[in-house]
Amino acid sequence: MSPTPPARRLRLGLPKRVFSQVLLMQVAIAAGVAVLATGLFLAPLSKQLDQEAMRRALAIAETTAQNPQIAEGVLHTPPTSNGPVQKEAERIRRATHAEYIVVLDRHWVRWSHPTESEIGDIVSTNPEDALAGKEVMEIDRGTLGRSARGKVPLRDSTGKIIGAVSVGIKYDSVRADLIGAIPGLLAYAGGALAVGALAAWLISRRVQRQTRDLAFSDISALLAEREAMLHGIREGVVALDRAGRIRLLNDEAHRLLSIEADAVGRPPDEALGEGRTADILAGRVTGTDLLTVRGQRVLVANRMPTDDGGAVATLRDRTELEQLGRELDSTRGLIDALRAQDHEHANRMHTLLGLLELEMYDDAVEFVGEVVGDHRVTAEQVTEKIQDPLIAALLVGKATVAAERGAALWVSDRTRLPDRLIDPRGLVTIVGNLVDNALDAVAGTLHARVEVELRAEGRTAVLRVRDTGPGIPAEQHELIFTDGWSTKEPPAHRKRGIGLSMVRRLAERQGGSATVGEADGGGAEFTVVLPEALTEPAPAPALTATADTTVKEESR
Repeated sequence: MSPTPPARRLRLGLPKRVFSQVLLMQVAIAAGVAVLATGLFLAPLSKQLDQEAMRRALAIAETTAQNPQIAEGVLHTPPTSNGPVQKEAERIRRATHAEYIVVLDRHWVRWSHPTESEIGDIVSTNPEDALAGKEVMEIDRGTLGRSARGKVPLRDSTGKIIGAVSVGIKYDSVRADLIGAIPGLLAYAGGALAVGALAAWLISRRVQRQTRDLAFSDISALLAEREAMLHGIREGVVALDRAGRIRLLNDEAHRLLSIEADAVGRPPDEALGEGRTADILAGRVTGTDLLTVRGQRVLVANRMPTDDGGAVATLRDRTELEQLGRELDSTRGLIDALRAQDHEHANRMHTLLGLLELEMYDDAVEFVGEVVGDHRVTAEQVTEKIQDPLIAALLVGKATVAAERGAALWVSDRTRLPDRLIDPRGLVTIVGNLVDNALDAVAGTLHARVEVELRAEGRTAVLRVRDTGPGIPAEQHELIFTDGWSTKEPPAHRKRGIGLSMVRRLAERQGGSATVGEADGGGAEFTVVLPEALTEPAPAPALTATADTTVKEESR
């Protein structure tokens, strides 16, 4: 026979559901409060009933002691069951429903008692305080059991103490009053407990809906997982409450937005400053995959409202992707230029081959000279006006791209830029973006032309790029510098609308400005002013006395 499996032990404990736990705890609290309130009420009630019973006994004793028949009977009659003292005391006892009224003389001898056989005997309790003229209230045990007592002195007509009066009220009657008050009190306590249980059920239901009926352990685990996930992902997360204040920032958001931890609890405009990034976080700019520039970073933002009236925004860093996209654009432009040069070179080689086959040698030499001279003249014109090699190389390459696209790139005669730039790469980005935008603007137009003017005014660099395109309406002169603005369809590898925004940010980072206006003869004219963009010119070397003497001797 197989062994009988052991019986499972019954385990008792708190339920796992939040609803059940909260309801159970609140009902237990309500029941405890009801029991405590009942006890706190009964304790003083018992004392209050005792006090009332003793005061009542004292009042009956005082009334009895003031009866002149009682004092006269004690002075002039013996203590008998038929005496006037016993009769008057019993009359008062029955009228007041007292348990007993005992009248005694100064020798502690009873003159009245509900039990007639006790008359004439010594009292069982000490009456010295009453015989000394004091009023006594107490709960004590005598021959008739436990009772609430009141004792007063008995005086004759002259005020002399001739005895005492002791009145007792049965303590069981006091207890009966107390017990009689308990059912009503328990009814009130039960009603309060029922109201508390109903309120606890309503609160538990609300907690159940808000916590999705999860256990406390599940909620704790979810919070721990959320913290680990938020600070572990490589995407910025910003949570805002219903008032629009930042309530959560993960580590990546701190890095991308370059803000401190004290930004929590503040609106985006206050924490980040006014700008497109703050507008996106605040919900004033809507859409998906919104582009914004924060410092030198290009960010893609998405904002999603939450059920509590707040919102959660995610930020992705696409600075490197944007740079790769621009490099891809430059590479495509270079490939197009090389393709055009290859096509042009093939045509020239065919022309040269034809001249040689026709034995027109002089014409062939002249043709080769003209071709080489054109390229040399273009490069020499640029390098003569622009001495910085990076800017000069950029404009030579852009001139080739412009020629392939059917446009002319012209360097203004007023261009003079020495090789003293502090940040030539930043200026390369600005010039490249403005020239690319200008070439896009003049594409497909007649007599397409882009003019670049770069000159130094002391340590300030001034850049102007003019085009013969359709121009920009006056109401959009500031709008074009915002992140994401563009009039062209975006390419597949990236979104447009970053170039002009980056131009302005690079200019403002150097304390300069970027503006747009209307060019002479139509089209647009972009102006970028970069103060402190050039170093101080090196001082001219002074002629030494030796060199001066040598020059004089040679002149002789």
